[in-house]
Amino acid sequence: MKKCKITVMRMASYPDLMEQYENPIEHACDMKIGQVFIANGWKKPDGMCDSAWESMSAFVMTLSHGGSNFYNGWMKNDKSAMISCNDGFRPVSFLIEALDEEAQE
Repeated sequence: MKKCKITVMRMASYPDLMEQYENPIEHACDMKIGQVFIANGWKKPDGMCDSAWESMSAFVMTLSHGGSNFYNGWMKNDKSAMISCNDGFRPVSFLIEALDEEAQE
C-alpha cells in the first residue's frame, strides 16, 4: 500500500448563497491553497476536514492500493484525481496523487 499526497489547489466561495441559505457559522474551513497532507495509505491525515475526507476517501483508497485511470483517461496522470469537497457554499478542490513511498503499518 502506498502513501498519497493531497494538495489544496483551489478554494471558492459563494457569499450570495451563504447569505440566502446558510445559518451564520463562526468557523467554516481551515484549508489554505498549497497546503499538503500525506495520507498513510487509506488513513485520513491529521488536520483534514471530515467532510472533505468523505468526498475523497474512496479515491485515496483506490490510489493507495495501486488503482489508477479513473473514468478511462480523465486525468493526465492516471495515478491522480482532482476532487472537491461537498461544501456547496465554499468548495475546496484537492489534487490527490499516489506516491511511490510505502505506507507505514
